[in-house]
Formats: sequence, structure tokens, C-alpha cells
Amino acid sequence: MQLTNQEAQDSTKSMAESRVINFGAGPSALPEPVLQEAAKGLLNFDNSGIGIAEISHRSKEFSAYIAGVEQQIREQLSVPPTHSILFLQGGGTGQFSAVVLNMLARHRLLHPNLPDEERVLDYVLTGSWSKAAAQEAARLANGAKVNIAADARTLSDDGKSFDRIPPHDAYKFSKDPVLIYYCENETVSGTEFSHDEKAPESFPFELLPQGTLLPLVADYSSSFMSRPIPRLADHAIIYAGAQKNLGPAGLTIVIVRQDCIVDVDAAAKLGAVPVPTGLAYKTYAEKANMPNTPPTFAVYVTGLVLKRNAELGGLAYYEAANRRKQQKVYDVLREGEKKGVLKGHVKPGSGSWMNIVFNVLGDGAEARFLAGAEANGMKGLKGHRSVGGIRVSLYNAVTEEQVDKLVSYIRDFIAEAQPPLPSEIAPAP
Repeated sequence: MQLTNQEAQDSTKSMAESRVINFGAGPSALPEPVLQEAAKGLLNFDNSGIGIAEISHRSKEFSAYIAGVEQQIREQLSVPPTHSILFLQGGGTGQFSAVVLNMLARHRLLHPNLPDEERVLDYVLTGSWSKAAAQEAARLANGAKVNIAADARTLSDDGKSFDRIPPHDAYKFSKDPVLIYYCENETVSGTEFSHDEKAPESFPFELLPQGTLLPLVADYSSSFMSRPIPRLADHAIIYAGAQKNLGPAGLTIVIVRQDCIVDVDAAAKLGAVPVPTGLAYKTYAEKANMPNTPPTFAVYVTGLVLKRNAELGGLAYYEAANRRKQQKVYDVLREGEKKGVLKGHVKPGSGSWMNIVFNVLGDGAEARFLAGAEANGMKGLKGHRSVGGIRVSLYNAVTEEQVDKLVSYIRDFIAEAQPPLPSEIAPAP
């Protein structure tokens, strides 16, 4: 059955009107104009007559497109020429392994005679994802030591919760580590490093080893392209899954300093752990990001999002918008705390702009909150199973108008709620 142009337009309008507001942690909301354009590309990509999910990744059309996506990221993030931009698969979990193996190979080439037990990998633990990264490092370290440079849990009231960013005096970095890892924004617990370098919740750049190319590695998966990256040029590796602020799941963007794109086979001959071809950065750098078939549709949508970002004003636009959005939600959260209806999971100053986590106090109150939100067309608000409560994800595609609707709902919920009895208030997780 073939639809007329008017019927197709009416169908598109009907589908758009039936969409709910997606506050989920990922895959995240995408801008509706991008989704509409992507639907066209599924039928005919770049006037090639072939859909983006069908076209050869080695075609001139797609080769030009992926190079353009790389250039857009470089321009919008001000990535220096010292760093390459790679498009990989496997998400953040894949990078937990790739980072360790590539950086161990680099360290072996730099220090071929150093015993394995004297090699150290520094990890900063601020949430579930940095904890998982450190656990993977311990699996792959091949005799090297994993040093926990800071662990936010030790500062929490119960000794178990990730509810804050450690102050600068809590860090103990190694002298010449293989790598120094941190997760800029923790999606599950809702903690994030402050971008104000004077704040105690900022990353302690001043404590890092001096006079050397820093082996600094940052997981930016859930905050990538939401605002500028502090001291980007000082990082060895920055990686991010596209499925939060840029596109659909399947694409992982890795910004890697060129001295970290090493000959892993040469390192293996000196005793380093062999690096699988699909995890070696050199494989992708030498083949223009296409040693095999990349996730073409994810790359395509990411390019559409980046194009729209540039038209709106780039990172300056999103930083300002995201600042306003998170402030509105934190303001109403504080109102709920004063009334004894809500309780934030994260200490003030350490809260994420992207993922705001809190509890609704009282017997059955959380279920009522979620049911009411869904009745008002808002989904994806249930917190991660390991933390519970409510999680509001405010990625770039979530508009201020949508945030205003959520804030209005929360404010009405607070007004109508009866403060729980003391016996009903469970301790924060």
C-alpha cells in the first residue's frame, strides 16, 4: 500500500503526538527532527538510492559521511591535532578492557624492563561504572597492581554508598602509573565531577604527576557533548557511548592521544598481554575507522545530531540549557526535602547534571509517583535496581519545556503528599 504525501504527513504527525517524554537513562531521548530525518535516510541515504542500513560502508557516500562526523566532533569539542577520534563498538564495557590492554602495551614499550608487579593502574571510584572498570582492570592486569586512588564509599555515612565526589585531600595517585582512570558522570548513582576547578568536587588535576604526558583516562559516556570537557588536551583517552546525548546504541567514540596508539604486537613480544585486533586502537587509526563494518546507522544518526547541535549553537548552547534544566529539578527536589516528601541520594555539590537520583519517602509513595508520572506521559523515571528510587535523566534532547512539565508534576505531588511518619522513612541506600 502506497501512502499519498498528505497521508504520510498525517501519519508522521500522529506518531509524534503519541510520543511520551523519555527521561530514561539510556538509550536516551533523541531530537524529533533528527528521528524524522533518520527515517528518510533508512530509505534513501544521501541521494544514493540506497538506505543507510543497506549501503556499503566503503561507498564514497558513507566514507565521506563518517569523515564528516569525525570533523564535527573535533570542531565542536575543540579536539587538538594531537588526538585522534576513533569510532568503535562494544560500549563503555568494551573500553574497560581496551583501555587497560592498550595502556599496558604503551607502558611496556616505555619501560620494557620493569617487572609486572611494579606497574600500577590508578582508579578513582565514584560509582558503579568506575567500580566495574576497576574490576575489569584487575582481571586483565597480568600481575600489575590496581591502586584505588580514591573511593567515595569510604566517605559515605554507611561506608557503602556512592553519594559524593571525594575532596582533593582524599586522593593518592601513583608516581608513574600505567593509567589514571575516572568516570566523569556516574549514571547509576548520579554523581558528577564539578567543572569549577575551585570546587572541592572537581577532579584534582593539580595532584597528578607533573612533567610527563599524563596517562589520564576518562569515561564520559553519559555527559559527552553536554558541555565542554575540562583540560581535554591533558587526557590520554576519553571515551563515550553515543546512546546518551548523540545517537542510538552501538557506537562508541574514543578520543585518544596519538602516543597511546601503539604497536601492540611489538609490546607483546616484550611480554605485554596480547591485544585482540578488535580492541587495538592502532587497528582503527590506520584504517580510517573502518577495519571492519562500523555501526552505519548509529554513525548516521550521530552525524544528524551533531549537525543540529551546530545549528543551535554547539556546546555553549547545551551547557546553558543543561545548567537551567538541572537547576530546575534540583530546586524542586530541595522543596520536597524541606516538606519531608523527597530525599536526594547525592550530597550537594556532587550532583550530576545528567542523572538526578532521589527517593520518594513513605509507604507506597514511590509507586504512586511513578504511576502519576506515566499517566502524565512521562516514562523512564524508575531508578537503577542497585540504588532504587527515582532517576531523572536530562540528556541534551530532553527539552526545557519537558523538564518544566516534570517539575510541575513533582511540585503538585509534593503539595498533595502527606509527609511520611518517622517509622516509614527508610534510610538512604
